[in-house]
Amino acid sequence: MAYQVKAHITGTMWKIEKKVGDAVNEGDTIMILESMKMEMPIDSPVSGIIDQILVQENQPVNEGDVVCVVNES
Repeated sequence: MAYQVKAHITGTMWKIEKKVGDAVNEGDTIMILESMKMEMPIDSPVSGIIDQILVQENQPVNEGDVVCVVNES
């Protein structure tokens, strides 16, 4: 099953820690948002494989935007 991972706050995509094809465990940090001078990690909701990354570093994102897709393993 594919899970859409969404931004939980409006900000700028500061750093992408994983790439398409990487295995992740539930709770692993996939990327980090910067908002109001604070770094906010976006963690994987499930264990699986990164299927899509839909943002780039330094890109602005809004709360609720889908930033990547993880296929559950």
